[in-house]
Amino acid sequence: MPARSGAQFSRRMGQKKQRPAKAEQPHSPSDTAQAPCPKEPCLGPPTTLGPYRSIYFSSPKGHLTRLGLEFFDQPAVPLARAFLGQVLVRRLPNGTELRGRIVETEAYLGPEDEAAHSRGGRQTPRNRGMFMKPGTLYVYVIYGMYFCMNISSQGDGACVLLRALEPLEGLETMRQLRSTLRKGTASRVLKDRELCSGPSKLCQALAINKSFDQRDLAQDEAIWLERGRLEPSEPAVVTAARVGIGYAGEWARKPLRFYVRGSPWVSVVDRVAEQDTQA
Repeated sequence: MPARSGAQFSRRMGQKKQRPAKAEQPHSPSDTAQAPCPKEPCLGPPTTLGPYRSIYFSSPKGHLTRLGLEFFDQPAVPLARAFLGQVLVRRLPNGTELRGRIVETEAYLGPEDEAAHSRGGRQTPRNRGMFMKPGTLYVYVIYGMYFCMNISSQGDGACVLLRALEPLEGLETMRQLRSTLRKGTASRVLKDRELCSGPSKLCQALAINKSFDQRDLAQDEAIWLERGRLEPSEPAVVTAARVGIGYAGEWARKPLRFYVRGSPWVSVVDRVAEQDTQA
């Protein structure tokens, strides 16, 4: 399905309005899991790798331009596409800066979207970040132990989920953080392509937890977005269905996931969607 079809779903999304929080209502299983927020990880002196050249994007040289409110102030679908190629930066308490280029996103359109945590227009203390000004972080817990990070967009209750990054700087620190925070096979050394190839993985790799919820990505000192040197060309962007929302009926099939074709850092490749995008 062409990318413009996804854009049509967001036309009705106007500017965000602040509304008083309602009482918490039941959510889907993945929406209700809660966990205590971990403290900032305590790392020793990191072995930080400098930026390297991506075959999909040009390599950054020095610090790039920080993106502000004007970038985030657009509807969810065009914002989800605009995120591709931009660089997410996380500054740790010890001053180490971690960088990763965004290669996969998902758009959530607000009250009309059955897969959104704001479906039906409900606002709770937990999802309030979705209703705040564009560029506000919405971080939630899944499976009682992992985190996912969204950025609010234009439109009441709309946001964009960051699904995957191409690691650029601080890979060894990311590996150490993933090894410390992930469950299960913690002893196995992670490959570079495994560091940020999923929404929870990238949160682990960048030490992002619930404490980042409702922060302003345009002004925060510990996390921000920098403009990439080169954005993917239109044919390089694949438009596909979102992942892991089978409960959402027809909304599970809508083309609201966007990723860079051929990138090994993408979490889930959709061959059918890639063929449709080429057609």
